[in-house]
Amino acid sequence: MIVVTGSRIRRDPLSQDSPVVVVDQSAIQQTGLSAIADVLQRLPSASGGLNTKVNNSGNIGNPPDGGGVGAGSAEIDLRYLGAKRTLVLVDGLRFVNGSSASGIPSTVDLNTIPVGSIERIEVLQSGQSPLYGSDALAGVVNIITKATQEGLQASAQFGTFRAGDGHTQDYNVSYGIKGPTTSVVFGASYVKQEAVRTADRDISQFPNPGQTSCSDAIGGCSSATLGGFISVLGLPTLTPKTVLGGRGRFDITNPTGPNSDFRALVTEDRFNFAPFNYFLTPSERYGAFISAKQELSSSTNFRVKAIYNRRESQNQAAFLPLFVGPDAGNGNLLDTISIDATNPFNPFGVTLSAGKPGEAPANYSTVRRRLVEAGQRTYSQAVDTMSVTAGFDGSFDVGDKKWYWDANAVFGWNDAKQLFTGNVNAQKLGQALGPLALCTGACVPFNIFGGAGSVTPAMLAFVTFDERARSTQRLQDYTANLSGDVFELPAGPVGFAIGYEHRFQLGSFTPDPIIAAGLGSDIPAQPARGSYNSDEVYAEVRIPLLKETPFFYSLEVDGAVRHANYSTSGSSTTYTGSALWKPFQDLLLRGSYAEGFRAPSIGELFGAASRADAPIDDPCTNVPGSPFQTSSTVRANCIANGVPANGSYQEPNGGQLPVITGGNRDLKPETSRTFLFGGVYSPRWARDSGFASSLSIEVNYYDIKVDGAIAPIDAAITLARCANAGDALSCASVQRTANGLISRISGQLQNIGEIRTRGYDLTLSYRSPTTGAGAFGLSLNGNYLQKYSETVPAAVGTTTTSYRGLTRGFPDQSYPKFKGTGVVDWSIGDVAASFTARYIHDVEEFDGKQLDSRIYSDIQLNYSPSFADRRLRFTVGVNNVFNIDPPACFSCTGPNYDPTTYDVPGQFGYLRISYKM
Repeated sequence: MIVVTGSRIRRDPLSQDSPVVVVDQSAIQQTGLSAIADVLQRLPSASGGLNTKVNNSGNIGNPPDGGGVGAGSAEIDLRYLGAKRTLVLVDGLRFVNGSSASGIPSTVDLNTIPVGSIERIEVLQSGQSPLYGSDALAGVVNIITKATQEGLQASAQFGTFRAGDGHTQDYNVSYGIKGPTTSVVFGASYVKQEAVRTADRDISQFPNPGQTSCSDAIGGCSSATLGGFISVLGLPTLTPKTVLGGRGRFDITNPTGPNSDFRALVTEDRFNFAPFNYFLTPSERYGAFISAKQELSSSTNFRVKAIYNRRESQNQAAFLPLFVGPDAGNGNLLDTISIDATNPFNPFGVTLSAGKPGEAPANYSTVRRRLVEAGQRTYSQAVDTMSVTAGFDGSFDVGDKKWYWDANAVFGWNDAKQLFTGNVNAQKLGQALGPLALCTGACVPFNIFGGAGSVTPAMLAFVTFDERARSTQRLQDYTANLSGDVFELPAGPVGFAIGYEHRFQLGSFTPDPIIAAGLGSDIPAQPARGSYNSDEVYAEVRIPLLKETPFFYSLEVDGAVRHANYSTSGSSTTYTGSALWKPFQDLLLRGSYAEGFRAPSIGELFGAASRADAPIDDPCTNVPGSPFQTSSTVRANCIANGVPANGSYQEPNGGQLPVITGGNRDLKPETSRTFLFGGVYSPRWARDSGFASSLSIEVNYYDIKVDGAIAPIDAAITLARCANAGDALSCASVQRTANGLISRISGQLQNIGEIRTRGYDLTLSYRSPTTGAGAFGLSLNGNYLQKYSETVPAAVGTTTTSYRGLTRGFPDQSYPKFKGTGVVDWSIGDVAASFTARYIHDVEEFDGKQLDSRIYSDIQLNYSPSFADRRLRFTVGVNNVFNIDPPACFSCTGPNYDPTTYDVPGQFGYLRISYKM
């Protein structure tokens, strides 16, 4: 009997009452991947999550989840319920949450756990809050690290894309010593992943798939142009022929005289920002671990484990789009800058007034240009993570029954720093654009009208600064557990477990002081800090009812209860119950019901307001084919919301709208209920007949409902409900300037309503006997999504949106009806080979555009020479061997595809050599 994920009672893992998928070292190595998150995100029950394909702390900003971006981090999300609803444990204990100096995430960064320290990963595909506490609504990922090892294990791998980029180096070494009473394992890991740039893939050359220039009718290029763009409200020195619809573009050719050479903005003038991003973000990870066990007596052990990881990563965006003026939509001082008539580069002879108190009424809307002179926006993270676990465990006898106990303490630290070079200080920019008489000392008048190349190093030196932010997470977790058999029934012993946990968590985010003061020109943010503690007790009982009787080879029931008291969210009690029935030895049927809860995280409770730039379109814009033109209802609702009735409003920002999100101290815990029914068929006849050395077929049905889900209302839904239905609650969340431009969409976190998902997991595993032709294996693993919907409140009633079979772009997530993975492997003598196929069913965007199905294929060959006692292994592999591109997506935040669901375009090949003493 051993402890398995899904129960606190020691039991036979073959009689598990919950569906558990085990990913061992051989399965990890079979993928050729260097990040555990990438391996786990391939599971059909997984639904993506943040990974190193996500490059979004630049112009996208902080996503509306209360946790910050976590750039360079990696997460696991089960059942499409969000990574924060999947609990990640290490050796059955909590692990400190990650951060990347851009917020206070509520999730473990899987990139902080060295791959070389991992023995296997157990994925419980069912909610189990009664056993494991908060966050386990969708399931539990338990990472089991190496506890014992004898001798040396080492591996070195190099991989690269066929295009010649994305080079990856992966080195792991560990050494184990095992004595009579003492065992020690220690090791180190190093991973270096180089970038894949959007400029080097066809799908990402322009903001939209298939686009060949900014003049294409589809649009998408930015109004923050290289030459500069000005939107005016009526300057006396401009004649009507120089503007179009109230907007004009200043041409850089002759910037000295008023009204020198203005012309109307045309689509060719817009800036193509697409080639300046990452498809795969670069990172380096240094890791080390040690695990030691000392037998203090025949029945008592002392264990200590430590994990350290250093991550240096980077993400990147195009040159800074500098927006100033009352319609700029920055939400800070940049929106109030007036460009004085005495500025030597102001060609109009009059002050461009932003209309702030004490000034003339606003006479211009915005001035925009790309600050190419400052270089690309680059965000560099340095993240240190340390976790130390110490504990005692042992056993004792009560009569003829053996009882097991353990007591553990976990201390975790995560410290992150982020550097962004080239941000603009709005206060200094205002001085450099203001009256010349006030531009004294180090101040250098700024040329915002001169276009690319006109900003001198002296101008940049005065207005730019290096933005530095940091975040921290702290964990203290104390647990004690006791389990054993209470008494015997005719069908077997009654098992019992009880335990206590006390946890303290603290998180903080400290943006650069200039950013906190509202003086930056990129994504604004405010500092945040919070903590909580919890006290929790649980109990579990397993009762065998029948054994080896007709139609009841075995029958047992299992139940658990947990009571938790949070300093921030009050008390909660959850229950679970399950039944296992074997009508005969080869067939296991199971069913369970579980209640769950998730306490609001530190970021969700205490996170300060921050902006995310959502890549969505405003339905109120007056352009050909827009709802404003085609629907009188939409037009009336938009005008009521603040859009000018004369039709002068056209959305200028290239499809990015500001969404303001933030924590909410009035949040209540989420609750859930989960039904699970399934069965496992492992026919003895297949083994007895020689057809298989092992064969099993497993099918599970799940139905999960989350009530009071913590999230903002989707900004696209808010806009649509305001424009289409005039919903008062939605319209109140959309704020516009006097000219109709959206200055903010409120997206504060709240208990929005309900999330509902249900579906089927299907698994087949077969391994042949060893024959003259070798041994063969086949595994099939699939997920059929029957339902996924979200229900949010409206002014009257609620609105339910079904996402099954769809994709949405903010945040990126696709919901295919079916995903499946199949692996065929073969081995004979010194040689082994495997072929893996991953299938993703087609999905649609909300406007009906289809993302066709994809099948990714991977191959791997291994050679373990017998002359080296098969201690050496040489591996060669190719992922995406048929060079399948991801389906093009118009609404996705990523570079025209969904990086949480599909692979980076291109074939990836790798070579690995490994040694085991």
